[in-house]
Amino acid sequence: MAKAPAINIGITDENRAQIADGLSRLLADSYTLFLKTHNFHWNVTGPMFNTLHAMFMAQYTELFTAVDEVAERIRALGFHAPGSYGQFAKLTKVEEEPDVPNAQDMIRQLVTGHETVARTARTLFPIAEEANDEPTADLLTQRMQVHEKTAWMLRSLLE
Repeated sequence: MAKAPAINIGITDENRAQIADGLSRLLADSYTLFLKTHNFHWNVTGPMFNTLHAMFMAQYTELFTAVDEVAERIRALGFHAPGSYGQFAKLTKVEEEPDVPNAQDMIRQLVTGHETVARTARTLFPIAEEANDEPTADLLTQRMQVHEKTAWMLRSLLE
């Protein structure tokens, strides 16, 4: 079997490894939030059902696309993306919900989840910036914008 060619994209092996590690945490957070949001979409009830059911669908659809982009960036850096529940459970900081909370608690948990993902992205940004990894920095900027805006919109429902 032929050996894979070395990766020479202008980022050191050490920096690529650090960035891929951080992106793996971002992927785990994003996937866990995707699953939680999808669960809440299925199980939300109450007077805000129609609004929340549609909102959660839009959010989990956006997250589904995002996890693919994050995983593909990990691959472009030359590493394997985590892809199992077990791997995600070890890497994520987003808390799972074993029960079906009421709609207001769903919203609160999703605010916390989006803020968590934004913080994970933000911790990786200086590493990507220092390594002159503009594609990762761009991806992180986009993810922070989405998660901060979504958290704001969800918080607005709690006022």
